[in-house]
Amino acid sequence: MGHDAHRRAALVFTLFDANGNGVLDADDFALMTERVLAVATDSPAADRQALADSLRHYWQVLSTALDANGDGVISPEEFRGFVLDPELFGATAARFADALAALGSPGHDGLVERSRFLDLMLAIGFEKENTEALFDAFGPDAGDRITVAAWAEGIRDYYAPEKSGIPGDRLVPQSA
Repeated sequence: MGHDAHRRAALVFTLFDANGNGVLDADDFALMTERVLAVATDSPAADRQALADSLRHYWQVLSTALDANGDGVISPEEFRGFVLDPELFGATAARFADALAALGSPGHDGLVERSRFLDLMLAIGFEKENTEALFDAFGPDAGDRITVAAWAEGIRDYYAPEKSGIPGDRLVPQSA
């Protein structure tokens, strides 16, 4: 796994640790679901449920694969090096990518407005400046919109350890 992927994995851990207690547990994924759905109240119920199911599934896959000592939590040590394993998590990340990106287009027109993108990404815990840079990297149209497909693909790329120099790298704060 390259340097960019290591930095992305470290950021993913801090985002998944939604309650900030230093470990991952089922409550983190429930809290993240609550936060994201709070800004997507106008999305169709099926899309909202798909997001909730994807995050619940993400926790199930992570806990099954990474909770080495069976204590019901995943430590940073258990998390490192495995979270971006495409064999273990590729399908899980893709499911999440599709569900999150769909929430970006509540009218199902296939387009995500900047404000909606920012709301969803900030609800997950990303920094605004980095999120703005990511949106710009996706090449918004004249109406300041990106496609659902481009966003979903960008999320998949973010979780791919072999990828470097991708738009999603803009989400990782730069070292001082």
